[in-house]
Amino acid sequence: MSSVDYATRIPNNVDLDQDRRLQRALESWQPRFVAWWKELGPVAFQDHDVYLRTAISVAQEGWANFGYVRMPEYRWGIFLADPTPDRRVGFGDHLGEPVWQEVPGEHRAELRRLVVVQGDTEPASVEQQRHLCLTAPSLYDLRNLFQVNVEEGRHLWAMVYLLHRYFGRDGREEADELLERHSGDQDNPRILGAFNEPTPDWLSFFFFTYFTDRDGKFQLASLKESAFDPLSRTCEFMLKEEAHHMFVGATGVGRVVQRTVELMQEHDTDDVAPFGGVNVATLQRYLNLHFSVSLDLFGAETSTNAANYFAAGLKGRFHEDQRPDDHRLQGATRAVPALVDGQVTTREVPALSALNETLRDDYVEDCRKGVERWNRLLAPVGAELRLPHVGFHRQVGVFAGQPITPEGQLVDPGTWARRAQEEWLPTEADRAHVASLMVPVREPGKMAGWIAPPSTGVHGKPLDFEYVRP
Repeated sequence: MSSVDYATRIPNNVDLDQDRRLQRALESWQPRFVAWWKELGPVAFQDHDVYLRTAISVAQEGWANFGYVRMPEYRWGIFLADPTPDRRVGFGDHLGEPVWQEVPGEHRAELRRLVVVQGDTEPASVEQQRHLCLTAPSLYDLRNLFQVNVEEGRHLWAMVYLLHRYFGRDGREEADELLERHSGDQDNPRILGAFNEPTPDWLSFFFFTYFTDRDGKFQLASLKESAFDPLSRTCEFMLKEEAHHMFVGATGVGRVVQRTVELMQEHDTDDVAPFGGVNVATLQRYLNLHFSVSLDLFGAETSTNAANYFAAGLKGRFHEDQRPDDHRLQGATRAVPALVDGQVTTREVPALSALNETLRDDYVEDCRKGVERWNRLLAPVGAELRLPHVGFHRQVGVFAGQPITPEGQLVDPGTWARRAQEEWLPTEADRAHVASLMVPVREPGKMAGWIAPPSTGVHGKPLDFEYVRP
């Protein structure tokens, strides 16, 4: 199943031509998707040649082809990872049983909801980022933006296939609604709050792809454990593409940090804004914002839904097979954050009800690794970035609306509001300065002055390659 059929209107490795009804339904949905892309995708460069990768296989190696393509002509397709022979359910009440190739009736509504929520995030980020192409700091970055965008579009296709193939009329209606909700729309917004926030500049984009796309990694990895095998195999291949999105974020922030360090050393000052750079304090405030918003995506610390999903075999834990427990969590407990008598503390709860917090813990630990890499770049100038406390600036769970500082201290609401506005979250001055830096650079090999060049080009190409051309 590793090869992809490109002879059909919709590239796929699911034998779509063997199910004419499904094929017709998806071919009917395709023009609506393209219309959405043209209306709410990138606001410019739709008729330009972009050097993009396109999936041609689901094999471990050689799965993508690189070449010029105009984005509306990109071959969005449906790809599932190859099946694992005799795969068994790895957790929950069905532990050890054969995985499911069809949706069990008793889990139909829950599985559909999981697919819809994941699917809704994919076009949302494209909509959030649609204006960024006007201010790209280089052709290299412009190309990477478009690569992220087209692959988010492909991930939407992945979820739409599952909805059409396995959920009947309800699934088809949900697939249509994925194109009807829009990021930030007052009347019909996207499902999750983080995907209704604007992405107004490239610094926001880099932090978004580092933190928010990393949430996507952990959600997909949890769904990859699912006993519903088509969902598992779909997410497994999506994770392969998602890795590039996080790379864009991690290296993007790293390149901004590197340029800040260079300007600090060159001008012997902590304030590099007058010299066209981004101050470390500004980077910290942007980090605080995007990290805290992304933490909310994991939900409340305790959740009956998460417990039920796990017990039913619908959604597991990150790297479930590496967990040193019984994979049922019967009788197990763990500590979760709590507020008691004005103090941030913890309380013991059943581990089964705390799966959201377990996944959030895994996510936070993964986020730390990137911050450590950025701090190695900052070490020569004696500066550092830090992840704020998980209770800072939260809108979901026990910390929702609580005046908790980045250090984890509970303060009075007035103090918190003042310091959040002046010290902890991006200020009006920060946003104005970052906006002033957003001047497009479109000469091959050239970079905007606020960001360092990458260490290498894309797919072995030099940095002065024309990644986007008329």
